[in-house]
Amino acid sequence: MEDSIYQVAVPTLKGSETTLEEHKGKVLLVVNTASRCGLTPQLDGLESIRQEFKDRGFEILAFPSNDFAGQEPLEGEAIQEFCSTVYGSSFPVYGKIHVKGSKAHPLFKTLSKSKRTGGAGMEPKWNFTKYLIDRNGKIITYFLPITKPESSRVKKAIEKLLSE
Repeated sequence: MEDSIYQVAVPTLKGSETTLEEHKGKVLLVVNTASRCGLTPQLDGLESIRQEFKDRGFEILAFPSNDFAGQEPLEGEAIQEFCSTVYGSSFPVYGKIHVKGSKAHPLFKTLSKSKRTGGAGMEPKWNFTKYLIDRNGKIITYFLPITKPESSRVKKAIEKLLSE
C-alpha cells in the first residue's frame, strides 16, 4: 500500500505547517512550480483546468521550489501574490520546498517512489512536473514538465478519475 499523501506535513506560505487532509476525496494535480521559469506561463493552463473541473471535486496544489536553476527567488506570500496577480491563479500554493535529491520534502519522496511514477527514479526533472492523485489519495500517474496542463492527455486523465 502506498503512503498516504494526506498525512504528510507541508509548509504554508506563512511558515506554519498543515496537511493535505482538507483535500481528501478530491482528484488532485500536485505540481512543483517556479515564478521565473520558462514554463511559468503554465500557471494559466493550471488555472484553466482548475476552473473547468473544480465544481466536480478537482484541485491543483502548487509547491514552489528553487531546486532548478534558482528559478523561484520569491519567498512566502510573495509567491501567492505573484501567481494570483500575474496569472490569476486561485488554487492553493504551499510553502517553498525541495522536490528532488536527498533534501526532497517527504511529499515529493512519496510521489517519486510510487510504482505509478516509475519507482524511486521519478523525482521531478524540472519545474512543472505534475502528479495526478485520485480521490483516495492514490498516485495514478505523472506528466512531464513539457506537458501542458490543458492538454487533452491531462484533461482526459482528470475526466476519467472524476467519472469514477
